[in-house]
Amino acid sequence: MQTLPPDSLSRQMRWRYACKKFDSERVIAADVWSALEDALVMTPSSFGLQPWKFLVITSPDVKQQLVPISWGQSQVRDASHVVVFAIRRSVGADDVDRYVRRISEVRGVPVESLGGFRGVMLNFLANPAVNLDDWAARQVYIALGTFMTAAAALGVDTCPLEGIQPAKYDELLQLPQSGHMTIVACAAGYRAADDKHAALPKVRFPAEEMIARI
Repeated sequence: MQTLPPDSLSRQMRWRYACKKFDSERVIAADVWSALEDALVMTPSSFGLQPWKFLVITSPDVKQQLVPISWGQSQVRDASHVVVFAIRRSVGADDVDRYVRRISEVRGVPVESLGGFRGVMLNFLANPAVNLDDWAARQVYIALGTFMTAAAALGVDTCPLEGIQPAKYDELLQLPQSGHMTIVACAAGYRAADDKHAALPKVRFPAEEMIARI
């Protein structure tokens, strides 16, 4: 299996930054975007339940409408693509059964053989100590990190956006009708030549302070 050389990964991690100004004339090529969508689909999640939906926005009109509900941040207008990371509200038995059927389909095993695993998932979801929306939100941040890392590896700039008005995103994108809720967004494209932030040195604490080797 071909792998990315370690020094290449390190270089790309140092190359990436939260892009403040995108080149609005540059569009992510279809094959590159397809790979990034695949990275989203392949993101791991607790139990594999995938309690999310990813809305990919390329419409100039919709992107423009996102600006005022993103506190005026131009990245949502100028980026090639914007991904809205939404969770499925109140994941329950129907979601578990859909997932079990999918496992059966993909792996060619009887649904009945998955009864134990189904029970584990249902018990977790029924636990009153678990806030399911909070749990789903934590899962969707795994997808955000996966997406941004994959983008960096492919030389695509990103900017994660928590400075948005989720309820207004939901309204614009008609998410309540499908039982979903916006958590975070991420703009993706290519940095503008005059974005001064691209050349700023990364500010990180030393590895020996952040990593404990036991």
